[in-house]
Amino acid sequence: MFKFVLATIALSCSVLGFATATSCTNPQVQTNFYSTSDATIVSQIGFVTEFTLKCSNAGAEKLPLFAEVLGKLAPVVRLGENKYQVSWNEEIKKAGSGTYTIRLFDEESFAAVRKAQRAGEDVHSVKPLTTVSVHFSGAYKGPWINSEILATGLVGFVAYVAFTTRSKLVA
Repeated sequence: MFKFVLATIALSCSVLGFATATSCTNPQVQTNFYSTSDATIVSQIGFVTEFTLKCSNAGAEKLPLFAEVLGKLAPVVRLGENKYQVSWNEEIKKAGSGTYTIRLFDEESFAAVRKAQRAGEDVHSVKPLTTVSVHFSGAYKGPWINSEILATGLVGFVAYVAFTTRSKLVA
C-alpha cells in the first residue's frame, strides 16, 4: 500500500511538472537559413530553416513544435538540444525572392489552428508561439539565352556571311 501511495505521489508530481512546462514562455529564436541557389536543373526550390529555441521556463524546449509556412502546415523536426528544423519546397515559378514568414506553434496553438481550418476560419487569427522571418534572395534560373540557341544563331550568321561573300567573289 505504501508503494502505491508513493507511486501516485510521484506520478502526480511529474504530471504537475509537465503541465507547468506545456508552453514556452518568452521564446528566443536564432535561425540559419539554407535554400537552393541554382534552379537550372530542378523543378522545385528547397528551403531549410534551422533554429535554436530558448524558453525562460526550463524544459519547455523539448515540447513538440509545428510550423505554418505560406499557408501550409509543415512538420518541425527536433535535431538536438534546443535545435529544430523546418523544411519545405516550392515550384520555381512560385518561389520568388523576398521574406518568408514561418509561424511556430506549440501543441495548444496548433490544435487551435487545426480547429480554425476545420471551421473555415482565418488561421492567422491564432496567435503563434513565435514567428521567424527568413530572406530568400532568389535562385539562378540560367542565362537569358540558352547556349544551344546562341550557337545555332552564330552558325546561321557565319553561314550567311560565307555564302554572301562567296557569291560576291564568283560574280
